[in-house]
Amino acid sequence: MYESFYKLSAKPFQLSPDPKFFFGSQGHKRAMSYLRYGLTQGEGFIVITGGVGTGKTTLVRTLFESLAKENIIAAQLVNTHLEAEDTLRMVAAAFGLAHEGASKAAILKNLETFLMARSREGKRVLLVVDEAQNLPIESLEELRMLSNFQAGGRSLIQSFLLGQNEFRDTIQSDRLEQLRQRIIAAYHLEPLNADETREYIEHRMQLVGWANDPEISAESHQLIFEQTGGVPRRINTFCDRLMLFGYLEELHVLEPKHIQEVANELKQESPMSRISPQTVVVEEALPEIPSAPIHVGVSQSRESEQLEGAEVRIGILEDRIDILERALRRFLESGRR
Repeated sequence: MYESFYKLSAKPFQLSPDPKFFFGSQGHKRAMSYLRYGLTQGEGFIVITGGVGTGKTTLVRTLFESLAKENIIAAQLVNTHLEAEDTLRMVAAAFGLAHEGASKAAILKNLETFLMARSREGKRVLLVVDEAQNLPIESLEELRMLSNFQAGGRSLIQSFLLGQNEFRDTIQSDRLEQLRQRIIAAYHLEPLNADETREYIEHRMQLVGWANDPEISAESHQLIFEQTGGVPRRINTFCDRLMLFGYLEELHVLEPKHIQEVANELKQESPMSRISPQTVVVEEALPEIPSAPIHVGVSQSRESEQLEGAEVRIGILEDRIDILERALRRFLESGRR
């Protein structure tokens, strides 16, 4: 919607991970170097951790894109709320192997046969496990056992484990001593600093043809950093709304007051911003308002609890409808010119 107003070729701040928009901050460059180092070793585990939205998935997809020219067969495991045997099934499925209704022994045999065949072809096999913090220790042990498949003294499969902050604590478990011994490199992704946040924003804007319209001052960039904490996903969410705001208000310079206004809008849309310190949150679906969080006081009746939850949800929807109406009016007006 705002792309045509600012003469951009596409949306610069989409939330879905896209290797085209990969930004090589100091931390992300180092993490990529660790992944590539792991590839040269051809064995063991590489562990990359980081908070929610710090760019781990984009990092992997960027790596996968580069692997297209190399003699590597890579698969990614993203559903990690699994028990040990289910983990092996998902690994088999990720490589396109038979797994439904098969016993654990049969799955392991299929995996070994597949790995041996790829080795004879001169190919290497890479497994990337996303959201590894969700895996129970037993599942991590199953992944370690896969590294026992060897030929000619070399492992037939290599694994990259990507997880959130708590995964660093998980791998320190006494039960994972053998897995830790096979970790050849580990790196923790931190949020971007203030300078990197500005570079990140400008990098994504330039990729879609930004010609300094809208202009964003240094003070505005600093406020964006303070509002997002330098987390790439938060930056994308905030800047996408900021660009929409600029379009609706026909702005070509985004000043600190505009940053604050967008921050206030986003804060008002958050259900948590409407909860008083005396309330607690209960997840309960309301009739005709799917997935509506209900915010209830400790001593409220069920009726008043539902009413308050409905009022919160309605308030959020009204805010969003207002934004969409403003956008539609602006779009229709531009079409008449």
